[in-house]
Amino acid sequence: MQTKTKQDAQLEQNKREKPMPVLAKVALIGFIGGVFWSFLAYCAYFFHFTEVAPNFILQPWAIGDWKNGALGQAIAILFIGLASVIAALLYYAFLKNRQGIWPGVAFGIGLWVLVFYVLNPIFPQLKAVPQLERNTIVTMVCFYILYGMFIGYSISFEVAEMRRQKQVDVVK
Repeated sequence: MQTKTKQDAQLEQNKREKPMPVLAKVALIGFIGGVFWSFLAYCAYFFHFTEVAPNFILQPWAIGDWKNGALGQAIAILFIGLASVIAALLYYAFLKNRQGIWPGVAFGIGLWVLVFYVLNPIFPQLKAVPQLERNTIVTMVCFYILYGMFIGYSISFEVAEMRRQKQVDVVK
C-alpha cells in the first residue's frame, strides 16, 4: 500500500505546479494591461474619438516616417506595454494592499496627469491639454482610469490570493 502512495505522488498529474512569483505576475499584468488598453486607444484614434495615437510615445526618439504608419503604431503599443510594467511595479510597491475601485481610479488619473501635464514637453506631437479637443480629453481620461482600475484590481487580487494561499498552506 505504501509503494502505491509513493507512485501516486510521483505521477505527473499529482504534482503541484509551482506558482509564478508575484513580481512576475505583476510584470505580466502590466504588460498585458499596457498592450490591451493602448490597442483600444489606437482603435479610438482610428475612429476619431481622440487625436492622440499611441505612437506619440515614439516621436522624441524614432527617426523617419515609419513611426506614423501601422508598424509605428504596433511598435508603440508594445513599447507602452513595456513601460506599463514599470507602472504596475510602482502600483505594487505603493498601493498593493488597497482594496476597492478608488485606488485604481486615482492611479489612472495620476498617470494621465503625469503623461499629459508633467511629461508633455518631452512629446512634441502631444498638444497641451487646453489645446486638445474635449473628446480627446474625455476619451483619454477614461482610458487611463480603466487602465488604472485594471492594474489595481488585478494586482490587489493577486496579493489577496497569495495571502489566502499562504494561510491555506499554514493550516495544512
